[in-house]
Amino acid sequence: MHWTITAAGARLAVDANPCVLGNTAVYRDGTGTIRSRRPTAELPLLSYERLHLPHAATCIARPS
Repeated sequence: MHWTITAAGARLAVDANPCVLGNTAVYRDGTGTIRSRRPTAELPLLSYERLHLPHAATCIARPS
């Protein structure tokens, strides 16, 4: 799991490994901070970004 900073400045946990089914674009900025955003039709996935799943979607320790 990685903690990212979203485009809105919030923290978001994503799974550590990229996933083709993911819906969150993740990249490391020039300062080394892991950033995330939702790709859109206007701004699709960029070459330096990888798709990841939000950790909440796959966490097995999550209460029911």
